[in-house]
Amino acid sequence: MDRRRDGRTAEGPRARGPLWTEEPVHRPRMPDPVRAAAVRAVLLVALTLAHAMATLLLTFAGSWLAFPVLLATVAGTVATTWGVLDVWVTRQVWRQRHGVVSVPSSTAREMRRVRSPRYP
Repeated sequence: MDRRRDGRTAEGPRARGPLWTEEPVHRPRMPDPVRAAAVRAVLLVALTLAHAMATLLLTFAGSWLAFPVLLATVAGTVATTWGVLDVWVTRQVWRQRHGVVSVPSSTAREMRRVRSPRYP
């Protein structure tokens, strides 16, 4: 069999398996508003941690910038707390609006049935 430099034979390309296999997801992905709030929270946490590290290093160096960066770190901590609470609130609001509950005969599903009656 004549083999070329690119791995193909004279008959055609080399037979290969798939690059990856799909595995079933064990839990559904987060709704878009909750995921957006979570991304914001992660970015806020990362920025606040970077500010905290800069504050620490500037303090060790004895720089005059340590105090302004410390104030920015405190403000970032407040913003990060708000961001994490925003994820929690957004998740609860999404659950209430869309009736996602664990018990099939819950009042949330019954209220949804009452609000949108189906006529024959």
